[in-house]
Amino acid sequence: QVQLVESGGGLVQAGGSLRLSCAASGRTFSSYAMGWFRQAPGKEREFVAAISWSGGRTAYADSVKGRFTISRDNAKNTAYLQMNSLKPEDTAVYYCAADRTVTTNPIEYDYWGQGTQVTVSS
Repeated sequence: QVQLVESGGGLVQAGGSLRLSCAASGRTFSSYAMGWFRQAPGKEREFVAAISWSGGRTAYADSVKGRFTISRDNAKNTAYLQMNSLKPEDTAVYYCAADRTVTTNPIEYDYWGQGTQVTVSS
């Protein structure tokens, strides 16, 4: 079992930055790939970024490439999403999730956090 808790969301102006954190409980955090997803009102949950258990492999949605960076610190059982050059269309609830492999498909993730709201004003 892995429990995930996101933090770091908030209100920011366009062009600003935020760093989301995902704190995991359990001794097996380092064996899981981690993903970030987001869901805007009236839209489906969409993939944002993912990172392998070692941090050696990452994947990004085209819409965030070059602006967002996913990372992890296995010693702290925490994954991060650094978000720069934020745009109003980045506004959504952001969720972190854990799975055995790096995947962009939310159905394949076993564990989910409760989400944190990110609002980008124009």
